[in-house]
Amino acid sequence: MFAKPTAVQTAIEVGLPDHVAQADDIPWVPQGEGVWFKPLRFDLTTGFWVNLLKVTKGGKVNRHRHTGQVTGYVLQGGWHYAERTWVAKPGSMVWEPPGDIHTLIVHEGAEMITLFSIQGAIQYLDDADNVNYQDDIFTKIEKYKKCCADLGIKETELYF
Repeated sequence: MFAKPTAVQTAIEVGLPDHVAQADDIPWVPQGEGVWFKPLRFDLTTGFWVNLLKVTKGGKVNRHRHTGQVTGYVLQGGWHYAERTWVAKPGSMVWEPPGDIHTLIVHEGAEMITLFSIQGAIQYLDDADNVNYQDDIFTKIEKYKKCCADLGIKETELYF
């Protein structure tokens, strides 16, 4: 009887390499007023991406919902959702189920940085839950490429 290969064995056999991305080599990409993201990984086969999110000056990420699950780990500063009573602070791990609607608020005068892993799309909503705009892996890639071009810098390989 043959042993079933592990995921690691399969990855090695088909030649999937490991990869390191240095966050210091990647620019902060403007996303909105007082809001930036720094992409760390784009997985084109699943639509999954990882980025750092930075919000300054008591900024916010407008009301939105995710089509897939999201996890976040707070590195700096504090934030909360307008629709919740909890506060995320350094060391907090946040999990958001698909379909959850929320508005990310950063405390006035603070700067927040959180590592987010995102599946699917982010749909920005009006008060009647109509989609005004949608971000997904492809819009994030487009914004990253434009930022690098505008800054005259080479893109870091993040597609793996």
